[in-house]
Amino acid sequence: MNRIILASQSPRRKQLLQWAEIDFDIVVKETNESYPVGLSVEDVAVHIARNKAMAVKKISDDEKIIIAADTIVVLDNEIIGKPKDREDAIDILSRLSDSKHVVITGVVIIHKENEISFADTTEVWFNALSADQIEFYVDKYKPYDKAGAYAIQEWIGVVGIKNINGDFYNVMGLPVSRVVQALKKISDN
Repeated sequence: MNRIILASQSPRRKQLLQWAEIDFDIVVKETNESYPVGLSVEDVAVHIARNKAMAVKKISDDEKIIIAADTIVVLDNEIIGKPKDREDAIDILSRLSDSKHVVITGVVIIHKENEISFADTTEVWFNALSADQIEFYVDKYKPYDKAGAYAIQEWIGVVGIKNINGDFYNVMGLPVSRVVQALKKISDN
C-alpha cells in the first residue's frame, strides 16, 4: 500500500498526480458537499475538501497522507456547481460565454495531526461562444460531472478559452505544483 491517499474519484486529479509521478491509492467516502452560509468562496472550496479528507481519515491508517480537493467555479460572486441536466449545462456555458470567471480549488492535506490547506485561484476568460458551439460541446462531451459545465482540457477549452491567469492544472481540478510542495513540507514534519 502506498503512503498517500487521494480522497477523490476525479479522473483528472488522478491523472495529474500520476503525471507528477506520485504513488498513491484512491479511497473515497461519500460526503456532504454543503457549506455554512457566509464563507468566502475560497473557504467554501477548502471546507468541502476538508470534509472529504476527514471522512477518509476516519477509515484509514494514521500513517497515511490524505489529499482531498474540491473545485468550484465562481461567476459574479455566485458559485456555479455541476449542471443538473443538458439545459442547465447550456445555460451555465451561455453565462460563461464572453466573460471572465474564477476557478478555485481548495486543497486539504492531512498527515496524523498535521494539516496543510489552501485555495488556488485561476481567472478564466471565455470567447463569445455561439449557441451551436455550446450545444455541440454539451451533447458530445456531456460535462455533467464538472463544475461550471466544462473541462479546460477538452474541445471547449481549445476553442473557447481566450486567456487564463493562474495555474492551468488548477482549472483541471488540482494545482499539482502546490500540492507537490505541500507534500514535501508535510513529509518533512
